[in-house]
Amino acid sequence: MADITPNGQAGQPQLVLQKIYVKDASFEAPNAPQVFQEMGETEAQPQVQLNLGHKAVDLGNEQFEVVLSLTLTCNLGERTAYLAEVHQAGIFGIGGFTSEDRDGILGSYCPNLLFPYARQMVSAMIQEGGFPPFLLQPINFDALYAEQQRQQVEGAGAHTLNS
Repeated sequence: MADITPNGQAGQPQLVLQKIYVKDASFEAPNAPQVFQEMGETEAQPQVQLNLGHKAVDLGNEQFEVVLSLTLTCNLGERTAYLAEVHQAGIFGIGGFTSEDRDGILGSYCPNLLFPYARQMVSAMIQEGGFPPFLLQPINFDALYAEQQRQQVEGAGAHTLNS
């Protein structure tokens, strides 16, 4: 018997966003309040570094948890002004796709959907921490996923040659 989807079509691929939530968030200003004084006195520009990652966990029953991790570190000279970290998560129902298509959804579409929520959370934490507003620029998750796939293919090819 064919599976029937809510719209009445049998066997159609389904992608359903079930939940978006903050799994973890933290903000640190380890050199406050001195860093506020330094920001006003120095002409040095703050240096901001972004570390980005994501992972997908199979929850069973065609459900996956995708967690997008953003860590933003701002340094002023040798001192850390702040560190903001967010793990933005979502639960996605993904069924009826080939494994290749499903991997693309988990590696590109889902992080792309979670990014605006994570960006807003990071921005709010930084501003509430007493620092000037900071808005992360958009990220091309399609290109990141394509690069990751290319590196895996090259890595597998190099491994095969060395065997």
